[in-house]
Amino acid sequence: MEIKKGAWVQILYIVLNPEERASHLPEDTKKVPFEVRIKGFLEDEEAEIGDIVTIKTPIGRLVKGKLEKVNPKYEHNFGEPIPELLKVNKDKLPLSEDRGEKPPA
Repeated sequence: MEIKKGAWVQILYIVLNPEERASHLPEDTKKVPFEVRIKGFLEDEEAEIGDIVTIKTPIGRLVKGKLEKVNPKYEHNFGEPIPELLKVNKDKLPLSEDRGEKPPA
């Protein structure tokens, strides 16, 4: 699939290779590169998934990396709910009511 200049894309950028990582990191962490995925507009005239390309981020930064996706979604979350934390607010609510405070909305 040929991707044209100006397309909204995502690249994989290697910040640090394994041998460049800090020595105090856990062993399993030190074995892999420190990667970042960045979204921006394709600067190259045309490219395909897997090509090394340059993008321009929305704030104008130019970054070079491996092209991964076209029209990537913004996907992030905070993981699975933790049952113990779900109970915290419920447990504390009576304390705040005793002091005449309004519970958080």
